[in-house]
Amino acid sequence: MRRASAIEKESLQIETVEDLTGVFESIASTQIAKIKGKVEMSKSFFQLLWQRYSAIRVDPNSRITSRDFGEDGTKKVFIMISAEAGLSGDIDDRLIETMMQDYDQKTTDIVVLGTHGATQLTQRGIPFIRFFQVPESDSYIDVSPVIESVMPYSSIIIYYEEYVSLGVQEIKKMDLLSHMRALSEDADEDVMTDKDTIFEPSLDEIADQMEMTMMNMALSQAILESSLAQDASRFNAMAVAKKRAQDLLGLYKLEFHRAKRGESDRRMREVMVSLKKKKRHTVGSK
Repeated sequence: MRRASAIEKESLQIETVEDLTGVFESIASTQIAKIKGKVEMSKSFFQLLWQRYSAIRVDPNSRITSRDFGEDGTKKVFIMISAEAGLSGDIDDRLIETMMQDYDQKTTDIVVLGTHGATQLTQRGIPFIRFFQVPESDSYIDVSPVIESVMPYSSIIIYYEEYVSLGVQEIKKMDLLSHMRALSEDADEDVMTDKDTIFEPSLDEIADQMEMTMMNMALSQAILESSLAQDASRFNAMAVAKKRAQDLLGLYKLEFHRAKRGESDRRMREVMVSLKKKKRHTVGSK
């Protein structure tokens, strides 16, 4: 049986773990509340911009989504949005596994957002061409460097984590350019054209700018969704870790009391043995 002092020392370490997991759980809960509002605002703004764009009649063949591509025009690019740090359970592992089902190294490049995702890909021996840190969701999310790096590709697929509920996070896949092309194809009949409306600058320039804005918004929204899902996953992971620490503390306390009782009984036996020896010694002396 282990000594009570050793058990007490390990119990203190488990208590520290319990306190830390509680802190991380609280931080994740606070982040969830903050980001959920931003996600809703982003969706509302995107829908408003969508409506304005759909009211413009332009030639789909001249659109930014039907442009001439550069040297990477025959290749696809995957944008993987992961976490900046760990402690978020297995959600990034599931993200990578989902992405790899569609991955072909000969025809596809990977751009990764998030230090944790980049580390996981490196450990698995999966190459990626660019790495970006995930922008802070507490401030303006500037994704223009990411958009610029993927514009030469004919297909841009975003893999990210979506918040469904506190207990459920799903892996999502979005074809960004197909998403944009659908906007031009689904335009209503009651639209504005350059034949009946004066546009400054030109209609094409306005449409280009709106498409770029919507591409940025779509990626920013995916980043917010991913951050929300990661915080929810982190909350769940910390809740599980905290419960595990509490269960361990209960076991340690039980073992501690048993060890203390055992040590007390042992000392009592030692005292009794010592008293018996002294008594025999005293009797023998007489």
